[in-house]
Amino acid sequence: MLYIGAVEGAGRFLTPKHVYRMTDRQAVKTDSGARERYGEEIVAVRGTRWYQDNSREAIRDETLREGLVAVGAVIVRKDIPTTSSKPRYALSKAFAALFDPVLDGTALEGAIASWQLASLSRGALARISIVRRGAAQGRAGVLVTFPNGETRQLAPGPSSIISQAVIEVFARRFLEQPAVLWLSESGNKIVARDDELATEIGLKIQPDRDLPDMILADLGPADPVIVFVEVVATDGAITARRQQAMQALTDEAGFKRSQVAFVTAFQDRQSAGFKKTVSLLAWSSFAWFVSEPDKILVLHDGAVSLSRLAELLERAAPAQ
Repeated sequence: MLYIGAVEGAGRFLTPKHVYRMTDRQAVKTDSGARERYGEEIVAVRGTRWYQDNSREAIRDETLREGLVAVGAVIVRKDIPTTSSKPRYALSKAFAALFDPVLDGTALEGAIASWQLASLSRGALARISIVRRGAAQGRAGVLVTFPNGETRQLAPGPSSIISQAVIEVFARRFLEQPAVLWLSESGNKIVARDDELATEIGLKIQPDRDLPDMILADLGPADPVIVFVEVVATDGAITARRQQAMQALTDEAGFKRSQVAFVTAFQDRQSAGFKKTVSLLAWSSFAWFVSEPDKILVLHDGAVSLSRLAELLERAAPAQ
């Protein structure tokens, strides 16, 4: 949009083909005349395109409509039919102002922060906070505080950031009396395990079994609840196969299925990990997102407990 001058108030607009038909030969032409002609005569561009024609929908839906337009960074023309192929997108003045070359250093950081607070949703702001926190951890790793006050140092990385949130946020919000029975990470398969507590409640943790990233317990109810958690930064959700393998472990220990929960934890609903694995999530499991800590996604299995839509709505309705 900046290349062709598609900025609110300028009278120029972008269409997805401006993106997928761009070439290296065109990109090096930076004078205003060449950029304006590209905006008007895009079909005449020569060279190898950056993207294929079939990327149109992804640019239009994921990048523009559900991304930049949703947060107010891009505006959409209202004077043409929705079915028209005419250009309709332009950067909003407020967002375009962030690219002013005069802005630098502290001034730029302040302008970005002001725009974020004014324009981004709570979830988007949480996502930014997560990314910053992960970057700030650096090589020092991620320090996690367990419910009993003990701490563990995890290797730096997005999976550790999500694991930290599961233990410090999810467990406190959704479990009455949380405890960590098992915690592993890619670089160190066993970070922490509480065999004494696990044995006390009848669960035999065997490292060679098909175990998840984390096993939590809720000791508040009369019958303890075992919570298997998979942390997904890129891959590794709780699928039906993994769910069955974990149920075999709790069945052997004598736990009722009603005492066992399965949770896949993601950074947020826009993350690549969620988009990649959402179709694989097991029924009768849950998904939790760090960016929306007070929400939980329930994958209801109607075959287990038949419910009409009205009954599900009644259960999900917030208290008046």
